[in-house]
Amino acid sequence: MSEIASQLTGRAVIVGSGLAGLMAALTLAPQPVVIVTRAGLGRETSSAWAQGGIAAALGADDSAALHLADTLAAGDGLCDPAIAAGIVAEAPDAIAALECAGVHFDRAADGALSLGLEAAHNRRRIVHAQGDGSGAEVIRALVSAVITTPSITVLEGLDARRILTDEEGVTGLACVGASGAVILPTRRIVLATGGIGGLYEATTNPTGNFGQGIMLAARAGAELADMEFVQFHPTALNSRRRPLALVSEAVRGEGAVLLNESGERFMAGVAGAELAPRDVVARAISAELARGGRVFLDGRAALGERFAARFPVIDALCREAGIDASRELIPVCPAVHYHMGGVATDAVGRSSIGGLWVAGEAASTGLHGANRLASNSLLEAAVMGMRAGRDILSMPAAKPPMPEADLFALPEAADPSLVRPIVSRHLGVLRNAGAIHGAVASLLPLAEGDGPGADPAIVALLIAVFASLRAESRGAHARTDFPLKRAEAVRRKMTLADALDIARATASHPLARSA
Repeated sequence: MSEIASQLTGRAVIVGSGLAGLMAALTLAPQPVVIVTRAGLGRETSSAWAQGGIAAALGADDSAALHLADTLAAGDGLCDPAIAAGIVAEAPDAIAALECAGVHFDRAADGALSLGLEAAHNRRRIVHAQGDGSGAEVIRALVSAVITTPSITVLEGLDARRILTDEEGVTGLACVGASGAVILPTRRIVLATGGIGGLYEATTNPTGNFGQGIMLAARAGAELADMEFVQFHPTALNSRRRPLALVSEAVRGEGAVLLNESGERFMAGVAGAELAPRDVVARAISAELARGGRVFLDGRAALGERFAARFPVIDALCREAGIDASRELIPVCPAVHYHMGGVATDAVGRSSIGGLWVAGEAASTGLHGANRLASNSLLEAAVMGMRAGRDILSMPAAKPPMPEADLFALPEAADPSLVRPIVSRHLGVLRNAGAIHGAVASLLPLAEGDGPGADPAIVALLIAVFASLRAESRGAHARTDFPLKRAEAVRRKMTLADALDIARATASHPLARSA
């Protein structure tokens, strides 16, 4: 039996309380809206952990056209140029909106915004706050704004389990909280649930984030796009901490270099060196580790005693691991950091399901292509959160049908730990047909079951199926059996039903049976 939250009937429901979800809620004010969050408001979000900042062409030597060029280059042929152009053009407005909401960005002595440099950017355009505490400052300010906005109702400790639909689109959201199941009747849902890092052993994301928004949309029948593209941040702090601590690209932007255990600067001969695109740096570090070596980030000469002032969060994380970054080498390794794939959306966040918007990392807008440009993620979250909010405001509110309280039994809580060994082994930085087919064969029974591993397995299976169909190496998707890039760049979309059909055929392949 489920409780029907009839007092909230018809309100737009936002799932997630990171940057995209909070911006959507604030944009919708004063229209009544509900935020559903599994943890506390703004907690367990990748947004709050972001160190680098937000990419925005604000410098005198910069422009939206230059920002777009860098975005398209990093995306390796798979960006949607029109979508990317629109989002980067709105970057200055997004920064202004965040400042209006109370975010305090770092400024130089003359009062101008302080702009940092990160990999694959050809200009200093990273707007940051509190040094490397950008995400925490942004979320702090937005949470404060949400709390003081009377039109926003926050339901904490509520886990979204299923989207209810009819022939017109969404009709409600089924959740589970401490007191049991709750159904929120609505025709308007915004999924802003973050990424998929919790599917992997080595990640810089909250470990509970396994792609819940993708799962919810996929089970509702929405189209997914480019699920194979998982970005591994090259420089996570290699320690026992879980999730792994991030050592921001901005450290390399300030001049830190990568060394192997022999003291060799192995990126020196690569175009862009330490500031090459993330996929290039991640593969180079993986190659060093694969041969049994070790990799370190050396900021001693470039930063020295300035390290703690410029990067206070990273300095504290290093000291937690017993490392003085101003005087010692920082051991690093690649870790899952961002997912370029997700629920396919249009320019305002609409999915293929009526009444379902998706914003932030859970979405695939076409901005990032095959490989996200550093600090474009918070930019996209802010812009698309606002766009989704404005789009909802432009539409008349439709009254949803009242669901039956005993409509169905909600599934038990998901447990991503059941799929982590499979995903980490078979769908890492370097892939091949045998590994991918092995992942499909192992994940399919879980995805088709009804146990705690089913929901995470669906997201992982989608990644594996999309990976099996991309017989090339492009951006963050690297295959040792197809090391070259095809001449034609193709984005791919499909539903969960399509993916399950492909997975069943793949699981019977000899490669899958022998993996």
